[in-house]
Amino acid sequence: DVQLQASGGGLVQAGGSLRLSCAASGFTFDDYAIAWFRRAPGKEREGVSCVETNDGTTLYKDSVKGRFTVTSDKYAKRVYLQMNNLRPEDTAVYYCALKLVGLSCSWYEFEYDYWGQGTQVTVSS
Repeated sequence: DVQLQASGGGLVQAGGSLRLSCAASGFTFDDYAIAWFRRAPGKEREGVSCVETNDGTTLYKDSVKGRFTVTSDKYAKRVYLQMNNLRPEDTAVYYCALKLVGLSCSWYEFEYDYWGQGTQVTVSS
């Protein structure tokens, strides 16, 4: 079975950093897309970042550009989200999501085939 395991969340002060990891397993494709979404309290889930492993194309939400960096190790099926200069408004549960068909990054949740369980990120002011 395909599984995604997100980890690396925690509590950090504003201006601090965290590195999230998403470990994927249960499939043999080397080319896929993995996105990070987040859901803040009282808000809808939103796309944050995405990477296409075939050519390294990335996509970022405007508010995280220059602060977050997404990288992948496609053969190990690991995707990382380095989050620097964190702000209280980054507080949310972060989810990784896997797309195996139509490999372009997007913010359309219905295009993602599998989801991880989420990891909590809390940024204190």
